[in-house]
Amino acid sequence: MIRFRSIISRVVALQIVAIGVASVLMPLALFWLLDQTANNLHRDALLSQAATVGSFLRSQPGGGVALDVPTDARPLYSDGYGLYAYTVLDGLDRVLFSSRNDGAALFPPEEAPVGEWVTRPRPSGTVLFGVTVIRPVGEHVYRIQVGQDLSHRDVIIDDIVTTFFTSVAWIIFPILLMLLLIDILIFRRALEPVREASTTAAAIGPTRTDVRLPEQSMPAEIVPLVHAVNQALERLEAGYRAQREFTADVAHELRTPLAIMRARVDALDPGLTQEALRTDIVGMARTVGQVLDIAELESFVVGDDAKADLHAVCSEAVAFMAPLAVGLSKTIALTGAEGPVWVRGHADALFRAVRNLVENAIRHTPAGGSIEVEVLADGAVHVLDDGPGVPEDDHKSIFRRFWRRDRTRADGRGLGLAIVARVAEVHGGSVGVENRPEGGAMFTLRLQPA
Repeated sequence: MIRFRSIISRVVALQIVAIGVASVLMPLALFWLLDQTANNLHRDALLSQAATVGSFLRSQPGGGVALDVPTDARPLYSDGYGLYAYTVLDGLDRVLFSSRNDGAALFPPEEAPVGEWVTRPRPSGTVLFGVTVIRPVGEHVYRIQVGQDLSHRDVIIDDIVTTFFTSVAWIIFPILLMLLLIDILIFRRALEPVREASTTAAAIGPTRTDVRLPEQSMPAEIVPLVHAVNQALERLEAGYRAQREFTADVAHELRTPLAIMRARVDALDPGLTQEALRTDIVGMARTVGQVLDIAELESFVVGDDAKADLHAVCSEAVAFMAPLAVGLSKTIALTGAEGPVWVRGHADALFRAVRNLVENAIRHTPAGGSIEVEVLADGAVHVLDDGPGVPEDDHKSIFRRFWRRDRTRADGRGLGLAIVARVAEVHGGSVGVENRPEGGAMFTLRLQPA
């Protein structure tokens, strides 16, 4: 059985089946009604003619009966052209008067009971439709048979019934198709609020958890579903907010103990133990700071009118990271565009992204190597290093949170590049990595020009 995913497709399929059935049944029903109506009209006409023929009978003094048909009515009963035919029989079923040239009865008396309608094929191939009635005249009762040839050119009612299918019935199918098209338009208009709700639902994300689907304009059948979805979104928002606030609170609360530990370590006697503890505390403080950045970026929204000078952001990031690079015997340089490069974004968030890219490059560049930050006029930033590069299989995984290819190393927690990816996402940009032909990696952060 074919299943349609679209409501409109299901309705249209069912409508087509209904149209097919209705296209067959409606003409048949109309034909039957027309045929019954035509038969009733024939019967009424024949009863009227039988009464008329009965009125022509005249009682004779000797006990007989005569049939006095007016001159102007005789053509109506002529055997050659007449629309009607009649026969008058006595009580012994003997034919007294007949419009037929051979003087025979229209129907055998035994086959035409009084009050019943009969049909009889004629030698010419036509059909004679007739009725038998009783007419008392004087002291005797006579039987009057009246018939009508249904093929007579003046019998237009039967012509209407006969030509119904070829002349009228074919109109039903186009009319039903037109109704189907109207139904499609009606359903599309009725489902317009559902499409608008789908557009609204597509806008719901980590930065817009307060969006809800409209319930007022929804069809009554869909309101319970929309209401249930809105309630689920409220629960998700509450859980999401609690998780984000918990992460931020933990990061904030850890900063004070780390600062106290750093002060106590600095008070220790110089030596390997002090240096090892200081290194661990610096790493922990860096991880806590990155977790706090991630928590803040989860609810970060870039305004439509926000813009920043990408060249100034990169210049500040290079200046900020230069002491670290120099201290590790590495060089760092800012190249590319020399003037302002305006992009849509928030300067502080972009600074975090560029700083993490530079820090990642410094970490993987060997001593004596160089780091280059290239600003392009189209709103892109290249961060190039002289490190070992990134394996092809890791190009996508490297931007996931807490992902590290070598988990035995303790110089990172896999959050720096995740922060860069999040900043790029909230700015409507992208970040990627590729290996340089001469060695090393090139990270590219692309942003929307302002």
